[in-house]
Amino acid sequence: MGSIDARLTELGITLPQAAAPVANYVPFVRSGDLVTISGQICFGPDGKLAPAHVGTVGEGVTPEVGKEAARLCAINVLAQLKAAIGDLDRATRCVRLGGFITSAPGFTGQAGVMNGASDLMVEVFGDKGKHARSTIGVAGLPLGAAVEVEALFEVA
Repeated sequence: MGSIDARLTELGITLPQAAAPVANYVPFVRSGDLVTISGQICFGPDGKLAPAHVGTVGEGVTPEVGKEAARLCAINVLAQLKAAIGDLDRATRCVRLGGFITSAPGFTGQAGVMNGASDLMVEVFGDKGKHARSTIGVAGLPLGAAVEVEALFEVA
């Protein structure tokens, strides 16, 4: 077992099967030493969206629950990364995360919600998990998800 897999075990995280795309795109693209992960929504371990993670943050979904949803998105990002490179120890850096938060009008706490994903990357990869980031409030996401996260990793 690699050190990243051991760290996931310490954190009590079991990566799910990488989700298949739901439209005309691929879940990841490798170009040279970079892997881009397509946006991952907050599917739970059962591969389904929990009712708590469907809807609008700031209007029915609390920021705390949104942060949990962002963490689930990040777990799904890691599942895609593992599918792309086989061994997560080959990831040398989380370069960037992009977060999309379904937001109520006037809600401005997107950054706090996205910390659910950012914090996980640092918990898993340590300093290699520190990344650039953008977080955007949106009117809606696929399947009614509250959060979606995309990523860019450097790999060996």
